[in-house]
Amino acid sequence: MQRYRCLTCDYIYDPKVGDEENGVALGTSFEDLPQDWVCPYCGEIKENFEPLGDE
Repeated sequence: MQRYRCLTCDYIYDPKVGDEENGVALGTSFEDLPQDWVCPYCGEIKENFEPLGDE
């Protein structure tokens, strides 16, 4: 699954981890995050994330 990086604070959203503190279960792809989901660290909107390259 594709990971995404916040352009403001460099937080990495990893679907393998999810964001359970904000109600996002592990295994949730970035595309399936709620439209109103924001970065848990800086509050940046979903549109301000970029996909990370293959590792």
